[in-house]
Amino acid sequence: MHDADRLRQPLNASVRKETALLRLYTFASYSTTALIISFLPLYFLDSGFSESQIGILYSIGPLISIISNLVLGLLSDKYRTIKKILHLILFGQLAAIAFLFSTPSFVIVCIIMFCFYFFQTPINSLTDSLILLSTQYTGKSYALIRIYGSLGFAVTAYLFGNILKEAGSSWTLPLILLTIAVTFGFSFGLKDYQGSSRKMNFSGLLKLIRKKEIVIFFVLVYLTSIPHRMNEGFLAITLRHMGASDSLVGLAWLTSAISEIPILYLLGKYGHKFKELPLLMIAAIMYGVRLLFISELSSPGWVIAAQAMHSVTFGIFFTTSLRYLTQLIPDEYRASGQAFFTVIWSGLAGVTSGVLGGYVYEQFGFVSFFRVGAVIALLAAAGYFIKYYFSRSR
Repeated sequence: MHDADRLRQPLNASVRKETALLRLYTFASYSTTALIISFLPLYFLDSGFSESQIGILYSIGPLISIISNLVLGLLSDKYRTIKKILHLILFGQLAAIAFLFSTPSFVIVCIIMFCFYFFQTPINSLTDSLILLSTQYTGKSYALIRIYGSLGFAVTAYLFGNILKEAGSSWTLPLILLTIAVTFGFSFGLKDYQGSSRKMNFSGLLKLIRKKEIVIFFVLVYLTSIPHRMNEGFLAITLRHMGASDSLVGLAWLTSAISEIPILYLLGKYGHKFKELPLLMIAAIMYGVRLLFISELSSPGWVIAAQAMHSVTFGIFFTTSLRYLTQLIPDEYRASGQAFFTVIWSGLAGVTSGVLGGYVYEQFGFVSFFRVGAVIALLAAAGYFIKYYFSRSR
């Protein structure tokens, strides 16, 4: 055997091991996300909170994420570590959920959820940064790793939905603790990937995010994210009001997550052949169609079927947005740029959909709620078209 072959074998084994760990970690991380999105609102509903109160609780996460994503993203870039920041936030999540047991007061729950979301909301942006940086080592595209997050979300939403149907919503918190602990365990085996070795310059970052092209992109991301967050935050409550059980709610989220897997795979293989802005325009249009469709429905079965459109909405939007962002943001600002992106699509959009959406939902009903989201999505689609038209002209 040649020396080159002997050297290549351990390297290939190391790459396979790291790829497997990334996939397992991503699977477990999105399992927690599935529980938080799919069943935590129902836990609070069964605890006696109103839709407006749940809207407030739902908006706490996006609100605090504006601070936590920026702070932790900047710390990650400054000290050139993602792994240690992940350890910190996963431990913080465990502690916060543990305090959530036996807390009937709405004010106390708000305070605890404020702490929990401080540690929970940055995890996806930091994980995305880690996966994007890992591609240079593993040779696997972002989408082909992120698929396992969709699988984790899908399996958890359906499996735990059936468990909660039988055991009751009181088991929601123990299951969240379990998935966080498993994610924490897998995180210790990950490599601490880094981008450029150049020292981060904060003034350079500020100049970067003030660029007209980046500002316009973030505004369009904000508009696209509002309908996504509206559907995400109030889908379970809408289904519950239609008479759906927890297992049917889990099936709705299973449909969403499974539907995006083929799109993620195709974008991972062939996405580079298509321009980003037209893809984002298509995603925004489909968000409008999806929410208009849901506004006309009265049967849980049809709402669940409509969740399959998640493939051509979120599946295209999120992956393509990240790809476009990597072209706008240099490597040394990767975690910070990712944090700013998360602040927009999760933080600001989440606050808008939680507070304003909760008010519209309670005062005017789910039909008006979803129609408002559809109009916002179509405005975003128009914005992507205009941006693409002028970029071609230039």
